[in-house]
Amino acid sequence: MSSRYAQLRPYTLPGSLGELSGPADGFVVLPRHLDWGPPYEYDLTDDADVALMYERVIREAQTPEDLNAHLDAEVLRSHWQALFLPRPARAAWESRFPELASASAAAA
Repeated sequence: MSSRYAQLRPYTLPGSLGELSGPADGFVVLPRHLDWGPPYEYDLTDDADVALMYERVIREAQTPEDLNAHLDAEVLRSHWQALFLPRPARAAWESRFPELASASAAAA
């Protein structure tokens, strides 16, 4: 069950998936406004780290620039179905980008 906050908050979306030009490999440390816990270096060769980083960025992004700088379109597509996201966030992304919904449906 999602929290009331997760249900009501607006989620930031990019203008297009093609705008997502963040790193696809290497190590990433997110800025504090996206990841306020202890500093953590995400290893983009580790699927669990990729999922955790993408979930945090999608949930916490305040501007499309946050998304564009930290998410990569191909990495997002390949990990989309495994991401644990609030239902409203997933619905907003899949409504704007039906190809993500199609990938989720095909995997089910």
